[in-house]
Amino acid sequence: MSRRSYDHYCTVSRALDIVGDRWNLLVVRELCSGPRRYSDLFADLPGISTDVLAARLKDLERDGILTRRRVGPRAATAVYELTEAGTALRPALDALSIWGTQLLGDRRPTDAVRAHWFALPLGRAVAELLPAGTATVHIGETTLHYVIAEAGITHHDGPATTPDLELHLDLPTATDVATGARTLADIS
Repeated sequence: MSRRSYDHYCTVSRALDIVGDRWNLLVVRELCSGPRRYSDLFADLPGISTDVLAARLKDLERDGILTRRRVGPRAATAVYELTEAGTALRPALDALSIWGTQLLGDRRPTDAVRAHWFALPLGRAVAELLPAGTATVHIGETTLHYVIAEAGITHHDGPATTPDLELHLDLPTATDVATGARTLADIS
């Protein structure tokens, strides 16, 4: 199948030719914290079909946004991870996260939610408390850690080895912080 293009000689158009298809940026969001197996991606992208996920992964790999590699005993399992070009999309995701905060509103009964989906806005909130260093954040059963440096904020799966800050949040509190209804300073 041939690739769809806006056929505009424009930087935004060219970028959207690669990441503008439905689900592409959400796949990138899922890979921001580290490598994921296909089954993990499928579980954390409710509403996507297996055919669409497979197509998006293939397209993003072809376009140099992610790579697939074999891991485990006898390399039986494949994981997907961002390339340097994929990691460079983080500021775009941050900007969309900031812009989308005002649109979040109340959770609808049909809305799926995963604790790690709050990683971007929580990272900004953590950086307000800790301008540089590492922080481990537990949101219910989910644990991730942040590295805050002059170059920016990154988040990763699991706890930091020796965090400068450790926070335990429940999902409602994480939601409040992500939407700006509360600050981490209010609860820590």
